[in-house]
Amino acid sequence: MLTARDEFKDADKFIRSWAISPDGKRVTFGARGDVYTLPAKSGITRNLTQSSGVHDRNVEWSPDGRYISFISDRSGEDEIYIQVQDGSKEAIQLTSNSDTYKYNPAWSPDSKHLLWSDKMGRLLYLDVDSKNVHTVVEDSKDWEIREYNWSPDSRWIAYTLPHQNTVSKIMVFDTKTGETRQVTDDWYDASSPVFGTEGKYLFFVSSRDFNPIYSWTEWNHAYVDMNAVYFVTLQKSTPSPFELKNDEVSVKQQEKPKAEEKKSKKSKDKETEAQKDDGGVNIDFDGIRERVIKLPVKAGNYWSLSPVGNHVYYIYSLRSSQGAQMKMYDLNNQKEKGLGKVNSFVVSANHKKMLVSMNGKRAVINLPRGKVKPEKYLDLSGMKVMVGLEQEWAQIFNESWRQMRDFFYAPNMHGLDWPAIREKYEVLLPYVKNRNDLNYVIGEMIGELSVGHAYVLGGDKPKPKRIKTGLLGARLSRDASGYFRIDEILPGENWVKKTRSPLREVGVDVNKGDYIISVDGKSVTEVNDIYMLLLGKAGKTVLLTVNSKPAADGARKVLVKPIADESGLYYYKWVQANIEKVNKATNGQVGYIHIPDMGPGGLNEFVKHFYPQLNKKALIIDDRGNGGGNVSPMLIERLKRELTLYGMSRNNGVNTKPAQMMLGPKVMLIDNYSASDGDLFPYQFKKLKMGTIIGLRSWGGVVGIRGSLPFIDGGDLRRPEFAPFNEKGEWVIEGHGVDPDIVVDNDPAKEYAGEDQQLNKAIEVILEQLKDYKAPPEIPDFPDKTK
Repeated sequence: MLTARDEFKDADKFIRSWAISPDGKRVTFGARGDVYTLPAKSGITRNLTQSSGVHDRNVEWSPDGRYISFISDRSGEDEIYIQVQDGSKEAIQLTSNSDTYKYNPAWSPDSKHLLWSDKMGRLLYLDVDSKNVHTVVEDSKDWEIREYNWSPDSRWIAYTLPHQNTVSKIMVFDTKTGETRQVTDDWYDASSPVFGTEGKYLFFVSSRDFNPIYSWTEWNHAYVDMNAVYFVTLQKSTPSPFELKNDEVSVKQQEKPKAEEKKSKKSKDKETEAQKDDGGVNIDFDGIRERVIKLPVKAGNYWSLSPVGNHVYYIYSLRSSQGAQMKMYDLNNQKEKGLGKVNSFVVSANHKKMLVSMNGKRAVINLPRGKVKPEKYLDLSGMKVMVGLEQEWAQIFNESWRQMRDFFYAPNMHGLDWPAIREKYEVLLPYVKNRNDLNYVIGEMIGELSVGHAYVLGGDKPKPKRIKTGLLGARLSRDASGYFRIDEILPGENWVKKTRSPLREVGVDVNKGDYIISVDGKSVTEVNDIYMLLLGKAGKTVLLTVNSKPAADGARKVLVKPIADESGLYYYKWVQANIEKVNKATNGQVGYIHIPDMGPGGLNEFVKHFYPQLNKKALIIDDRGNGGGNVSPMLIERLKRELTLYGMSRNNGVNTKPAQMMLGPKVMLIDNYSASDGDLFPYQFKKLKMGTIIGLRSWGGVVGIRGSLPFIDGGDLRRPEFAPFNEKGEWVIEGHGVDPDIVVDNDPAKEYAGEDQQLNKAIEVILEQLKDYKAPPEIPDFPDKTK
């Protein structure tokens, strides 16, 4: 088939890692599974590895300029390789017998060692010449170690040790003695350790700024923008660059005899030479946690710390700011300078050049002291590769199998013989003729695990160009006259982009029952469907000719801006109809909230409808069709609040403590589309005995996932990694879901006709429970302190 033929691809569309040569003359990229080097200014582009059936990734350039290191699965497992930078020799395999997924190797400054971490929670380094592997951390139990850095003398390794129930800490390992010491304290989260190039300081990011913001919806707080850049002096004798100074008068010294001057100069030269020869970094751990110094910079979010001499480069963002920008702090003049909107950067080993990425382009520049304005961007046009798609698909299949093996939460793979599962499905690979076929085969393979969140998506496959049709937020029908009648105009919230109803906007003179005569001057009678005249019109101003009768005479012209998606309007209509139905059926006593997902959208729906309905006596929470997310604990916390006190104030009514709580009964609706965190939500509701659950058993998929690891062609594989179990040590929810207290299955025909049997039952149940409702007491008699 044509879709399986080898194809000439632009590898620069699939760049996943990059590094700069020590002198800044060339750059290396890991792209489309190969290792490339490109000139910073002019010259040839080299593809060092050239293999469609292998995934070469995580490139790094050795500080001596000789080698490029990378991880490759050419052996069938992830191993570390090095290759001479000009590609004149075959790659050298440094590791063997890999048993898990490896993360990015980092060169020591002397180019003798490579340091990496893996999914097992280990931190390891090897000697390049001997290939001997040494262990820094045997098992980081709370999480993977992903941040590590060498000291300039290649002796010390600084890394972040992650913790789940407390703060993460900066640790330092001595390769000479094998001893590990903690650098930061137990009170403040710390990360991103990096040694200064002169061996005087260890820089890191830490959450030590406490400036709470307060919620507008209730008396609650949040802490954001807590991070800043800090450093410790590695030796006690090293002065702080921010030490207080006192200017004194300089007294002119008498001139020394020339012979004495020469002798003094020689003595100083010898002293300097001795210091250079030593070149080692000494660390005084005694009292190091008390030697923390903060850069006087604004708290926010910091990453990519790169100290060079007395200049510290980093990328900074603030929650309220528009995007991130690179900045530099000068320890000499103690000033911070903005360098522009740079997405990422890497400093060369000689500390004179920098590879920057900005505006979708990359450039090599001199180490900046002011605004970054590249004169020339890298020419990526030479990154072309002939891809053997069938070989590539086989590699992606095998890597998907390995990733599941290495990351799946249950090491026993749910009892499956996982190697046998690969054999079962790899026989289908010769029949794969496009990326959709491959996704189907991988999907079937990981489906053997019988787990909810095992997904395979995307990849490099043909995608038809989508033309967005303009939609009017209305139900239309063709009249016998040939014109189109407006049967319904959907309600909306025109101040919200997702629920903007075009025909309800202020100034648009269109009503239900009107007829659309023409679109942009073209009569609708000339087309089979009015939407033929609205192709490509989403978000663009359109001139409609409308009339109250099916005729052109007396018609009026109106300007509207169609939308691309009406689903938000239909959803809004459905929710408002349910609120009205519950309100009428309960005589205004019961509120209704639908939560579509457990992300920002669902949280917004909860906030929009929970607080305004706290004047109700009871609440129906609708979790049906909830697509999941992670905010259910926030909702449960608000719904679970227990009364401790009532309060009052002069000339006002009674309030509750805690505030904003629902005193009356609560009923929850679930169905077989209540999924993921939409499963965990009713589980918590039931576990905490918060109310009655009505509907159908929920979906039953709660083993959580995170973002995909990189694949050659940009595909996406989600690996179920985070599984819940109860206090009895029993796995819960996954594969079964949450059972309702009352089972109600909506009849499809009745539901299509507008009858919601599950909601009807919820109204019935909550009205019965309201019979036991206890209203807040009256304000008691005020005390008489004279008695």
